[in-house]
Amino acid sequence: MTDADVPSSASETCPSSGKDDIAVRPRFAECCDPSELLDLSGRTGLVIKLNDARSLAWPAAMHLRRAGAELAITYVNERTRSHVEPVARQLEAPIVLPCDVAVPDQLKAVNAAISQRWRRLDFRLRAIGSVPPADLHGRLTDSLAEGFAKAVTVSVHSLIRMARLAKPLMTKGGSILTLSYLGAERVVANYNVMEPVKAASEGSVRYLTHELGPGGIRVNAISAGPVQTRAASGLTNFGSHLSASARVAPLRRNFSGDEVGRAALLLVGDYASAVTGEVLHVDAGGHVDGPIRQIKTRKQDKMGRRE
Repeated sequence: MTDADVPSSASETCPSSGKDDIAVRPRFAECCDPSELLDLSGRTGLVIKLNDARSLAWPAAMHLRRAGAELAITYVNERTRSHVEPVARQLEAPIVLPCDVAVPDQLKAVNAAISQRWRRLDFRLRAIGSVPPADLHGRLTDSLAEGFAKAVTVSVHSLIRMARLAKPLMTKGGSILTLSYLGAERVVANYNVMEPVKAASEGSVRYLTHELGPGGIRVNAISAGPVQTRAASGLTNFGSHLSASARVAPLRRNFSGDEVGRAALLLVGDYASAVTGEVLHVDAGGHVDGPIRQIKTRKQDKMGRRE
């Protein structure tokens, strides 16, 4: 190949990590838009259930806002409102509304507010999962129909309803993103009734991908590893699960919420424009060498050694 065979490129300067340093990078006219593809300026998004600054939705929302997107934020009820409003102010969210997905009219009200202000929606991020404590801490075998149905309504069917309501607002295509967990694929200690519920959620991602794809709407999930959030605090022996997961993960560590945020930005942005129907694992590789099927407390471990 001669120099004549190589497409010409211009150079572009951009600030590097140093205050006064200038990095020079080439621009290729035949492949790359002059603007950064992860720039979400002019785009709008809805973040469902940003509980507080410990929620996995928080680093995702920060990355999406930092990229230029305008965000609508929801909280579940008045009890969680005081935790959500401070982070919503940091995100400069013009829409902050209650949204308990178990109350259909609230989800419709959020969509009506978005339609009135923006007339459209580019993406939705959903961070929802709920189950009655008795069913979460008990065996799947002993779960009650009422608790199981509630978990499916909140954790699965809400995704389907959100997609149905989003479609009229995503006239030029869009992205729907939900959070999942390894329990959807494998047995994970103490996850109990949420395992088949999360499996149903990931199955819904695939079917929604099939049905909404012709309209240019992509549907994906991020399967995040274990992380200390308000919701995770309800799981039995969760601290032991965190340390055990770090030991078996190929990277020998747990992931950070910021890494989930960057993955969300990737899936929402144009770099992943051909990615749909995917479950992206952000867990330091824990889904490869894991999962931890049995977490023993120190007392249980000592009793086992005596036997």
